[in-house]
Amino acid sequence: MRRTVFDAEHRAFRASMRAFIEDEVVPSFGRWYDEGRVPREFYYRLGELGILGLEVPVEYGGSGLASIRYRAVLAEEIARAAVSFGGSSAHVSRCLPLLDALATAEQRQRWLPGFVTGETMFALAVAEPGTDTEPAGMRTTAPLSLDGTEYLLNGSKTFVIGGVHADRVIVCARTASPNSSDPSYGLSLLVVDATAPGFRVGRALDTLGRKVSDTAELTFTDVRVPVSDRLGQAHRGHAHLATQLPRERLTIAVGAHAQARAAVRFAHRFTTERTASAHSVASFQNTGFELAACRAEVDAVEAVVDRALAAHDRGDLTPADAAAAKLFCTESAGRVIDRCLQLHGGIGYLADSPIARLYADHRIDRIMGGTSDVLRTIIAAEMGL
Repeated sequence: MRRTVFDAEHRAFRASMRAFIEDEVVPSFGRWYDEGRVPREFYYRLGELGILGLEVPVEYGGSGLASIRYRAVLAEEIARAAVSFGGSSAHVSRCLPLLDALATAEQRQRWLPGFVTGETMFALAVAEPGTDTEPAGMRTTAPLSLDGTEYLLNGSKTFVIGGVHADRVIVCARTASPNSSDPSYGLSLLVVDATAPGFRVGRALDTLGRKVSDTAELTFTDVRVPVSDRLGQAHRGHAHLATQLPRERLTIAVGAHAQARAAVRFAHRFTTERTASAHSVASFQNTGFELAACRAEVDAVEAVVDRALAAHDRGDLTPADAAAAKLFCTESAGRVIDRCLQLHGGIGYLADSPIARLYADHRIDRIMGGTSDVLRTIIAAEMGL
């Protein structure tokens, strides 16, 4: 069935991204994988190609595209090659929506041109050691100075994607005490300059998957942040983050579909080329049944993703819709990728095989952006349960 969610411009974009990935990413990806991050210069290349600025308004150097369907195309092509664009995923998918929704005209002028070119890479720092993203337990503080001109930031953050290469980090910090009725009150979003005195990049985290995501710990010791670098309203940072969750969950669902489809492609190719008892593994009935079942499940995931993409572009993707899409797509993709790895036999267990990378990379999707159990709670609440 032909997908109707993409048009001719999307297809042209797909062709150009596929060529770029095959020519410039795949040949170097093994080295990047071992190093745990892409080289800093790669982000400048993404800027040259216009990839970082797809949704940034034209007046700041971007393409001004309102639809996120181009991001879906890019996710599918990245997964198809089992590669990664490193911390640019957080730069675009997590930081840009916050900047777009909350930045003042003056902040946009300062930050967005560099955002588009890759000269100013952004990261988002919310989780903390021991408390993760639970607002009541956040201990990173940033009290306002007596003259009201700057915040004094102290604390630490973990699981910061793109943390090593980041030039600016959106930090969620406590700027006021919580109140009894709302433990999330008092958290603000501060856009911190990575060159500021007291800003330190800690250890790079050795994660199970997403090895090229440049995931790091950050610490702040008396970092002075101008009030002009606060993003959004004071003390309402957690609420600002919550408004972006539907889009974040849709983005994760899109990635899950891309990975599942890529896994079926890898398994089909491998079993066709692999022989056993003088026959291709794909010729065995069980292999055919497994691939057929995986393909059917991916088709169902695709239908959910495409419907959610259309709803997002219309502006009527609800939080429960996004939660349901992420839940179904990530859980289904987990089953598909696992079955496709099984079809690879021992080869699938080698860490540098594409299917193994997909298997490890996908596992975080059922955790980040809200765990599957949290999503079930949201959906049940929307049903009145």
